[in-house]
Amino acid sequence: MIHHISLSVKNPQHVANVMAEIMHGKVVPFSPNPGGYMMLVGDEFGTGIEFYPLGSELIPDAWHGQAGFQMNEHPANYTSVHAAISVALSIEEIERIGAREEWRVLPCSRGAFDVVEFWIENHLMLELLTPEMTAKYLDATNPQKLEQMDNSVAGVNVRR
Repeated sequence: MIHHISLSVKNPQHVANVMAEIMHGKVVPFSPNPGGYMMLVGDEFGTGIEFYPLGSELIPDAWHGQAGFQMNEHPANYTSVHAAISVALSIEEIERIGAREEWRVLPCSRGAFDVVEFWIENHLMLELLTPEMTAKYLDATNPQKLEQMDNSVAGVNVRR
């Protein structure tokens, strides 16, 4: 169970507000990292996304023992970090929000399931799953199917 994730963006408050619209959440300041905001869904899982100013890096804080923050003045334009998030919106509603923000939105097939690539600020990709997409995703990743995949991989003879 993932309860929250953190992502660096150019405009944390605006992005948090857009994601609150998509996920029916609320936005609060994230005081441990100045300029950061947290979008909280308010569900039984504590689901949330922390949005930090672009360039924020988590570091071990030797003074306090907890994670701290530092700024990278030359952050990468793209990252491998992404998340698949179930939302209650339709593809059309996601596309409408993306068009308003001028962010890339692309419905895609991942083989066994579909997603909507939602490119926050056109540099950070989240995979949004409509209710129909969520059902296919959960079917594709159910324990029985995963066990079948494990068994088929275990039976493969790898040549070197």
